[in-house]
Amino acid sequence: MQLKIMPKKKPLSAGRVPLILLLCQMISALEVPLDPKLLEDLVQPPTITQQSPKDYIIDPRENIVIQCEAKGKPPPSFSWTRNGTHFDIDKDPLVTMKPDSGTLIINIMSEGKAETYEGVYQCTARNERGAAVSNNIVVRPSRSPLWTKEKLEPIILRNGQSLVLPCRPPIGLPPPIIFWMDNSFQRLPQSERVSQGLNGDLYFSNVLPEDTREDYICYARFNHTQTIQQKQPISVKVISAKSNRERPPTFLTPEGNASNKEELRGNVLSLECIAEGLPTPIIYWIKEDGTLPMNRTFYRNFQKTLQIIQVSEADSGNYQCIAKNALGAIHHTISVTVKAAPYWIMAPQNLVLSPGEDGALICRANGNPKPRISWLSNGVPIEIAPDDPSRKIDGDTIIFSNVQERSSAVYQCNASNEYGYLLANAFVNVLAEPPRILTSANTLYQVIANRPAFLDCAFFGSPLPTIEWFKGAKGSALGEDVYGLHENGTLEIPVAQKESTGTYTCVARNKLGMAKNEVNLEIKDPTRIIKQPEYAVVQRGNTVSFECKVKHDHTLIPTVTWLKDNCELPNDGRFTVDKDHLVVAEVSDDDGGTYTCVANTTLDSVSASAVLSVVAPTPTPAPIYDVPNPPFDLELTDQLDKSVQLSWTPGDDNNSPITKFIIEYEDAMHEAGLWHHQTEVPGTQTTAQLKLSPYVNYSFRVMAENSLGRSLPSEASEQYLTKAAEPDKNPMTVEGLGSEPDNLVITWKPLNGFESNGPGLQYKVSWRQKDGDDEWTSVVVANVSKYIVSGTPTFVPYLIKVQALNDVGFAPEPAVVMGHSGEDLPMVAPGNVHVNVVNSTLAEVHWDPVPLKSIRGHLQGYRIYYWKAQSSSKRNRRHIEKKILTFQGSKTHGMLPGLEPFSHYTLHIRVVNGKGEGPASPDRVFNTPEGVPSAPSALKIVNPTLDSLTLEWDPPSHPNGILTEYTLKYQPINSTHELGPLVDLKIPANKTRWTLKNLNFSTRYKFYFYAQTSAGSGSQITEEAVTTVDEAMASRQVDIATQGWFIGLMCAVALLILILLIVCFIRRNKGGKYPVKEKEDAHADPEIQPMKEDDGTFGEYSDAEDHKPLKKGSRTPSDRTVKKEDSDDSLVDYGEGVNGQFNEDGSFIGQYSGKKEKEPAEGNESSEAPSPVNAMNSFV
Repeated sequence: MQLKIMPKKKPLSAGRVPLILLLCQMISALEVPLDPKLLEDLVQPPTITQQSPKDYIIDPRENIVIQCEAKGKPPPSFSWTRNGTHFDIDKDPLVTMKPDSGTLIINIMSEGKAETYEGVYQCTARNERGAAVSNNIVVRPSRSPLWTKEKLEPIILRNGQSLVLPCRPPIGLPPPIIFWMDNSFQRLPQSERVSQGLNGDLYFSNVLPEDTREDYICYARFNHTQTIQQKQPISVKVISAKSNRERPPTFLTPEGNASNKEELRGNVLSLECIAEGLPTPIIYWIKEDGTLPMNRTFYRNFQKTLQIIQVSEADSGNYQCIAKNALGAIHHTISVTVKAAPYWIMAPQNLVLSPGEDGALICRANGNPKPRISWLSNGVPIEIAPDDPSRKIDGDTIIFSNVQERSSAVYQCNASNEYGYLLANAFVNVLAEPPRILTSANTLYQVIANRPAFLDCAFFGSPLPTIEWFKGAKGSALGEDVYGLHENGTLEIPVAQKESTGTYTCVARNKLGMAKNEVNLEIKDPTRIIKQPEYAVVQRGNTVSFECKVKHDHTLIPTVTWLKDNCELPNDGRFTVDKDHLVVAEVSDDDGGTYTCVANTTLDSVSASAVLSVVAPTPTPAPIYDVPNPPFDLELTDQLDKSVQLSWTPGDDNNSPITKFIIEYEDAMHEAGLWHHQTEVPGTQTTAQLKLSPYVNYSFRVMAENSLGRSLPSEASEQYLTKAAEPDKNPMTVEGLGSEPDNLVITWKPLNGFESNGPGLQYKVSWRQKDGDDEWTSVVVANVSKYIVSGTPTFVPYLIKVQALNDVGFAPEPAVVMGHSGEDLPMVAPGNVHVNVVNSTLAEVHWDPVPLKSIRGHLQGYRIYYWKAQSSSKRNRRHIEKKILTFQGSKTHGMLPGLEPFSHYTLHIRVVNGKGEGPASPDRVFNTPEGVPSAPSALKIVNPTLDSLTLEWDPPSHPNGILTEYTLKYQPINSTHELGPLVDLKIPANKTRWTLKNLNFSTRYKFYFYAQTSAGSGSQITEEAVTTVDEAMASRQVDIATQGWFIGLMCAVALLILILLIVCFIRRNKGGKYPVKEKEDAHADPEIQPMKEDDGTFGEYSDAEDHKPLKKGSRTPSDRTVKKEDSDDSLVDYGEGVNGQFNEDGSFIGQYSGKKEKEPAEGNESSEAPSPVNAMNSFV
């Protein structure tokens, strides 16, 4: 459609010529308005509304869906090409097209492969007015290949060296996301020293001993198929060096001093520099002859990666990265060139023209290199399309003149270069249509006085109609002295006044007819603040009040909001807001600032501000503070049916300002003696307008509150009985649930006596089936909370409502809620159950959902019962242990984890609703593959000889498959605990004993033993053993402590010592002196020397020391027996008639020493001679 752009106001000649919007030629797009009523009878060429992306990567595990949706009148038909030739979907049973759509669905879930359907697809939507085509959609299945097997040797290097761990992930579609983790699936920490490059490799600027580990693992995550592939672990061992030579930086990547980088416009430009050196280098970035763009530049990976988003041609140039440490700096220059796939400057737009009109389609695109523009008509290159005398092609423009109905067609513009293409459809629709006005009739516009008003008149017609406006039923056309007319038909009143109120008529005309529409305009009074808040100075701790009184149009409802310093008020109970006041109690220094009152209506907003200054309080004598005295003189005035005004006189505040008054009420009719909270008002008010409920006998009392607490209640006011009325609310929490399959239990929360509003409270309960045409069934019940409807169908949705009523009348119409009659057990089992064994411990189960009608209740989910088949020895148990997994909702597949390898399992599935479980599906049997075995149950080494050892073992408790063999590895251990060469030995799986021969004499060996199945090696068990020197040595190595003769000897020695101790105890009880010195003189052993006090030993003992305790004890062997060679004397030498010296507790005070040993005896040294008690303790 051709349209001349009109100015905002169209100047007219004198005489108040009607203001008319003339719509003449214009070369621009005009889409047919998407008005449903308009589209019902307008012919329109096809337009592609939805299509799959150009590069469409599909999941090979799911059906292929290639989208193509289009609109048009009549509805278009669809066809497809594949790889440039017609794609006959009727010949392929796996391919279907959605009804009333061009979307293809290729069913590869049941059979077929995704690779079969790779190719380039294009959709064509066609009707009698033309044909629109989609982009070329390249369909490719995603790929997540496995890592190629490789043998990775351990890496050993010195502390401080640089290192690059290659990742080299498999090439997938789309490319995978790379990350490094350890065996525990924990991400490896990265830093300025250690980081991952853009290619996935892991770079170490210099290695440290803590970098030593055996599980550097590169993972590739393929998001499209939700799979993760793992590279073989890399082992790195860092050897500590005595001295680490520092070195200047060098680049690990990129190589050399310069490199090139090419990127496409609109993409993310990523430049990377990673350097090695000691200490770790720091990376800096600059752009030569320019600056890095603000807000589009980001540094990643510890500044090793520079990223510029939304890159454009202006970002081309040389970028330099600089690596620097304490020993020097190097730089690398990256020359960046930004190319561009085609992008639109002006895409062609749809044209709606009337017969005989002119127009043009313009297609302008840019790119680097410059794209080539080509045209198609109805999907056919325009050079070979049917000739149309009304069109002329001029490069990127098609010019139309004197079009006719046969000129209608869909044109395609293709802009392409080596980096991509753009394809746009634009139709030329030649129509002859009388005017239509699309703005809703009698639309009401409300505007504040003295502001602009805009009245819409959206229209359509071909040729394009002219528009004129009238005011009133018989008014004249509106002139340009007061009004303005916009090109879209909107009437503008620059300054709306009260007299602008009224009805306005919009008239649209063209040569085919006329249409008109009426809209209404109301002018509202502006909102004003007639009492503004005023500047206030208040002492700290006091209360301040700001007033804000608003006047507004009586038909608008204002909302008053208070702000502090243009932000919301603090969430503090000290701030209270009522209709006209803001009160701040206990003012602190932080409360100072600007307070703003904002009054909003649906049409306008006004505000006013005042400043609060907080000052220090004036010193005064310390007053006596207390809670307020109770208010008094309560009075009820303005007594209406549903409201009353209460006034009172405050009591003394006792030197603490009253912050608020609390009003309570008593209902003497329903709850005599029980006081309820009615409302609270600020401490500055002494009146309150109270809302009342019908049929309540009210009394009121008031309490005052300050910072110290609440006063006692005032005396009660006079009583006031309100009139009865119908209930003003209905019961809450209405529900409908069946307790049995054939009933509906309707419950609700009853109203209390206060809410009944009058005598005779009852409930009208109504119900009907939601999907039926039945009338409401109703019953009136007493003041109860439940009603049961019997004889209902099973699990049918019902509409329910419960309405309160009393002797006066009914409550308002209640809300309708939906419930269900009772549930019953599901009738049908899930079908088409099949199991996909993922690995030895995991299986995936799929099933078809049961029909919704057969569920007969709320679907809770599906429950899988599965159990492992018992061996014949276990089948006598009372029951088989079944495991249960429940999958919520309408899921049709699930995973069974924790299965045992190499096992036979059975499962079935039941659907679950609120009543219980349905019947079970037929049992499905599946087997898990073999897994690796557990460690052998036991490993013992028996019969050691000079050169052989025999190993005995028990098979693994969990073989997890069929054992193929055992592997035994062993190596000698020398006296310094160093390990010798490792010997690897394979042993048949049926063996439980093996003898190793030709071993070294008297050598300790360490053994590593594990079992294997076809799935791999299991956990190992280790043991150590020693070969003997010779047979005699072997016999001597028998544990002497276990021999019978040794045990008998020890018992005899213990008995002898016990007898000696008893004799000593008897001798002590006889008393008398024990002449130690005489005894020493009698034994003239030259080795026996008196001990001196100055060297920590004892000299001769005098009578004065008879009762002193012994300072030093004798040295005794560790077995607490006295050896013969240690002393030639025994306790027998001190027989009857000899006076020994003892303390009162019976212990020796002297010491008798025998020959001195050349070396101290092994064992513990006693600090005192053994007393009988100590000796006994040593044998306990």
